[in-house]
Amino acid sequence: MSKFYLTTPIYYVNDIPHIGHAYTTVMADVISRYKKLCGYQVLFLTGTDEHGQKIERSAAKQGLTPKGLADAMVEQFKQLWSTLNIEYDSFIRTTDEVHVKGVQKIFSRVMEKGDIYLGEYAGHYCISCENFISDSVEETAGGMRTCPDCGRPTDNRVKEKCYFFRLSAYGDRLLKFYAENPEFVTPQTRMNEVVSFVKMGLRDLSVTRSTVKWGIPVPGDPQQTIYVWFDALSNYITAIDYLEESERFGTYWPADLHVMAKDILKYHAVYWPAFLMAAGLPLPKKELIHGWWLKDEKKMSKSSGNVLDPHILLKYFSADAIRYFLMREASIGADGNFSHEGFINRINTDLTNDWANLVSRTTGMIEKYFNNAFSLKAQYSEKEETIRQQYLELEPRVLEYFDQYQFNRGLEDIFAYINQLNRYIVDAQPWNLAKTQESLPRLEGVLKTLARAIISINTLLAPVLPETAAKVHRIFNHASFELGWKNLPEKFTITQGEQLFPRVESKVFFAETEIVPPTPQGESASVAEGVIEIEDFKKVKMVVARVLEAEKVEKADKLLKLTIDTGDGTRTLVAGIALFYKPEDLVGRKIIIVKNLKPAKLRGILSQGMILAASDAGNRPYIPILPEDTPVGAILK
Repeated sequence: MSKFYLTTPIYYVNDIPHIGHAYTTVMADVISRYKKLCGYQVLFLTGTDEHGQKIERSAAKQGLTPKGLADAMVEQFKQLWSTLNIEYDSFIRTTDEVHVKGVQKIFSRVMEKGDIYLGEYAGHYCISCENFISDSVEETAGGMRTCPDCGRPTDNRVKEKCYFFRLSAYGDRLLKFYAENPEFVTPQTRMNEVVSFVKMGLRDLSVTRSTVKWGIPVPGDPQQTIYVWFDALSNYITAIDYLEESERFGTYWPADLHVMAKDILKYHAVYWPAFLMAAGLPLPKKELIHGWWLKDEKKMSKSSGNVLDPHILLKYFSADAIRYFLMREASIGADGNFSHEGFINRINTDLTNDWANLVSRTTGMIEKYFNNAFSLKAQYSEKEETIRQQYLELEPRVLEYFDQYQFNRGLEDIFAYINQLNRYIVDAQPWNLAKTQESLPRLEGVLKTLARAIISINTLLAPVLPETAAKVHRIFNHASFELGWKNLPEKFTITQGEQLFPRVESKVFFAETEIVPPTPQGESASVAEGVIEIEDFKKVKMVVARVLEAEKVEKADKLLKLTIDTGDGTRTLVAGIALFYKPEDLVGRKIIIVKNLKPAKLRGILSQGMILAASDAGNRPYIPILPEDTPVGAILK
């Protein structure tokens, strides 16, 4: 069995975990679960960074010792990871004795080689980033300097005796390594940044502090503490028994993947490889760099007060809902935007309307028509074989995306298939097949095919939705999470389960959490939200209709012409949905239309109404799926 060792960065314990920490850790957990699904022996490491001047100051403000502050924060991280179904294999703290001794070991090894030497540092220091600031950074009008990474003012000029690492000696070796390993940093844009940074020239790096006492003492010089980044980065080896260099260390090092946000790229892709080269150790194989999460298009930061606490969402949504949004909404390398409205819409649309509804409809019909148990008389057609073939084509495509850590694209394809299954139900019309004894074998074939498709898809979703995936498997009494089309036996039973993703209404969520949706500047709340009176709403007559015929409109790629039954007659309407719905997918389907809309001519065709559909940010329409027994002509109120 092949091994796979992946890590998150260790998180600084000066404040509570936020959505950025959750994103990195959920991503690593999804990768870990996916690799296990593919048969790897996985070691997933996370932990906390507990030393440094920032921790000293934060603890002092709260009347705590640095260790006391760290202990309290560590519990908050562990509790959140448990709630989010994070299954890490090892948790490292930089205050652990094995880590302290391991850092002193690698520090001594590099010093013995001659790449750490005693000198004097004169310059500025950013406590927020725990980063030394070059004198080349321009002063402000008041004589201060700001950190180029976080933008905060630095401390006054620092001058102290300290030890330096000969980073300048490793520029050429680093560039050679990057050239031989062009995919060391993903995505490529971040690799380009690293190469450019090193080509500009590297200066020796101060790797100890004499003015900071909360840190790991330098071997042989206890008046000095080891620079927090040298300390923190070493966790990736100290956690796997670098101190004893046991079989475990030999098995798992070098790491297969470091996962992190873009703001700590320099430390991981420049400093860390140089430290390892100096210590004579192999370099990690890959670093996966993701973007930041923005809040309503603005970068989240503690100073601006817009850091999102995941615990707020967890009061109303399952951990799987949060995991899904984080993996679905942002692509690797790009910043993701979080808005509460966007979050609710994504969950209600994908997980509630599409996935949970598919499982609920299927199991509901199995219960209603077969009392939760199948016999051996199913009859299949080409349509059922098409469903199977579509899955067999989908799975390798999704696995390729997941192998490249493009989870958003893999999930997009999975949910396109889920929508195909929902359309298959409409097309097969199982409620009509249930009306006669002769058609029951066909009905059984349809529902068995849906069951097999659902648990096949469920395996692909399992790394992202582990809790939900377990529930779905229990519903279908299926234990295996192996990949591939699930050839359930012809005779099997199901167990009715709970609703997977109950709908959360925006009004309820915002009212109970006291989160106010942003209002465009210069507009009143009522105008921004499009508030109307009840009498205005009553003017719109929405009814259920059935599509009798559908065809494409000539010379109009986006338009379909629909002939519909509204319960009191037929009429024609034109809808701009041709890029997403085939005519044959709509025939027989029940839809919602605005019945009293003023008729209009489109491409010479009189359109007598408007079909209702939801849309995402890319204007992709989603036509609601109605219960089978909804009568044509029913009025929406």
